[in-house]
Amino acid sequence: MKIKRHPTLATAVVVGAAAALLVACQSIAAPARPPLALAPSIDVKRFMGDWFVIANIPTRLEKGAHNAKETYKLDADGTIATTFGFRADSFDGPERSYTARGFVVGGNNAIWGMQFIWPVKADYRIAYVSEGYGITVVAREKRDYVWIMARTPTIPQAEYERLVAFIGQQGYDTARIQRVPQQPR
Repeated sequence: MKIKRHPTLATAVVVGAAAALLVACQSIAAPARPPLALAPSIDVKRFMGDWFVIANIPTRLEKGAHNAKETYKLDADGTIATTFGFRADSFDGPERSYTARGFVVGGNNAIWGMQFIWPVKADYRIAYVSEGYGITVVAREKRDYVWIMARTPTIPQAEYERLVAFIGQQGYDTARIQRVPQQPR
């Protein structure tokens, strides 16, 4: 008596085993990342206003940005009108401006969704804010982009180095961080 093999079942078993092996290999090879830090509590009203971008791992839109500044305004409905402006490629370059809508979604007001195009909300996490709300680090769970921002266009070098080290402790590749040229206005 000959036993017939069912090709679909055999294929499913092989594919399932391969998928399990791949997942096992990825979990072994992937370095564990620490949980992303969150500022303990954000006073949203104090966070509003102008923030100069001191350094970042830039998005495609931010490459070559000079005098970059993010402005937040709390609207009556609790959403946050966000404007990101900069000069493209030089201090005299053309002005660029982009708007988004922020939504506080949790984490003691430290986790926001940032919506540039409906219905997509980008992950935006306030990982650090100084006691006086003068300096902040905004990060993403994916560790793909990060921003060091301040109320002034410059910060002391020692503070910058401390923040870069903090970002590294969050699992970011700090070699990708770039200073954003800022010039007095």
